Amino acid sequence: MLDASLRARIDTSKPHSARFWNYFVGGKDNYEVDREIGDQIKTIFPGLVDVAVSSRRFLGRAVRYLAEEQGVRQFLDIGTGLPTADNTHEVAQRVAPDARIVYVDNDPIVLAHANALLSSTPEGRTAYLDADLYEPEAVLKAAAGTLDLSRPVGLMILNTLGHVADYEQARELVGRLMAGLPSGSHLVISDSTATSEGMIAASEAYNSSGAVPYYVRAVSEIAGFFDGLELVEPGVVRVPEWRPGPEGADAGAVDAFCGVGRKP
Repeated sequence: MLDASLRARIDTSKPHSARFWNYFVGGKDNYEVDREIGDQIKTIFPGLVDVAVSSRRFLGRAVRYLAEEQGVRQFLDIGTGLPTADNTHEVAQRVAPDARIVYVDNDPIVLAHANALLSSTPEGRTAYLDADLYEPEAVLKAAAGTLDLSRPVGLMILNTLGHVADYEQARELVGRLMAGLPSGSHLVISDSTATSEGMIAASEAYNSSGAVPYYVRAVSEIAGFFDGLELVEPGVVRVPEWRPGPEGADAGAVDAFCGVGRKP
């Protein structure tokens, strides 16, 4: 059950990106207003469902890579979204039970479900912050209650930076977050891209729905978030093409790109 303070913050008159995305990946934590715009966008651009599903799978591959191959034991997941299967802490703690994860979101429904559904192994720790991407230093200060910011951190910002209308501001926010993390930390980003007429039309429909707008960007702009970092192979690529598993890429030419970069 949601407590009164959280319930008062929920606006069910407009779609919300976390609930909308939850509907697209088959979840049940959404409202009629989210399903209505979701169904409308499925008609305009059915490929957005592939973006949602393949982006979630990328999260798992990226976290496994950092935990298994880079020895990362700490993760800061900003713009968490609603819990589904294989959340960041579940993937990381399967590899390393002592992994620590801090989730950051400021949507009341996300916070309510995070506290109810997300748990940690006894060896590790998981925390949830009601905080804002627009205040990077405050996020880092609060995260330091769980994470040791003198040791490498995997900074996850998936399908979130599109909400920042101004590209240079989005780059600045990423830069301020990475500035507070030590050498050996990694930045993990995925976002929808303006790489087809269908995706552009879907973005326009979503933005006209009354929801907080989400802006799709050029692939070069996604790549720009990694300036100053060492890009992990294969670089900035379509989401299904980033280190696919033995089964191969999980979707076709989706309109979403991603990358992982290491701080020197």
